Amino acid sequence: MRVRKVIAVLGTMLALAAAVPSGAGAADEAAKPGAKKPTIVLVHGAFADASSWNGVVERLQRKGFKVVAVANPLRSLSGDADYLRKVLATIDGPIVLAGHSYGGMVGSNAALGNPNVKALVYVAAFAPEAGETTLGLSTKFPGSTLGDTLEAIDLGDGTKDLVIKQDLYRKQFAADVSKGDAALAAATQRPVRDYALNEASGEPAWHTIPSYFVVAGKDKNIPPAAQKWMAERANARAVVELPDASHSVAVSEPGAVSELIARAAR
Repeated sequence: MRVRKVIAVLGTMLALAAAVPSGAGAADEAAKPGAKKPTIVLVHGAFADASSWNGVVERLQRKGFKVVAVANPLRSLSGDADYLRKVLATIDGPIVLAGHSYGGMVGSNAALGNPNVKALVYVAAFAPEAGETTLGLSTKFPGSTLGDTLEAIDLGDGTKDLVIKQDLYRKQFAADVSKGDAALAAATQRPVRDYALNEASGEPAWHTIPSYFVVAGKDKNIPPAAQKWMAERANARAVVELPDASHSVAVSEPGAVSELIARAAR
């Protein structure tokens, strides 16, 4: 009788084992949500190009992240956001979206409604509210000296491309970057169309997506007070203040910038 009972119990255990996933299988299922690292998407701003992220890209790649540094058209806020939206749509899985300067305006608009974007990182960047413009935010607090350094290229349609005069570029934009690197950046800077700086933002994604901020303490484009105010308004998860950093903080402080992006990706 006892033998029959043992056989019956063993049979029941075998049946349960066949019906229930093994410990390894269950662990695999539980690990799925965090198994894939987010893709990091980087968006440059005006008077720069995607290479301005090189130091950040190298560090993130060493951490095992896939990185896409987008070529921002710098033509109009709505058009630039639409282009970025199309780029984001090609990426499978979670995304952490980081923007520098005007790139924060573009990212704030492009990420709206995209469930894959898990975090927004603003690197000396604009985090607009609906209806606000780049120009309006840059002059909301005193301290920006950008206007005095610009020269215009007439596009013949009532709008202009704006660039920073090369001899003023380092002092205005990249004071903590080496002279050689600043000279290269000045020569390769991409102009921004004035229309983009005056176009109002739509509803921003930071209302629903967690945000992180890098504040550049010696920024002459976006006053540090404006950066802190936008971070506070967005209820940022974390704010990293770099008191000696220029507007080119991703170039001069790639370690600190990449660490915050990696933190946002966790």
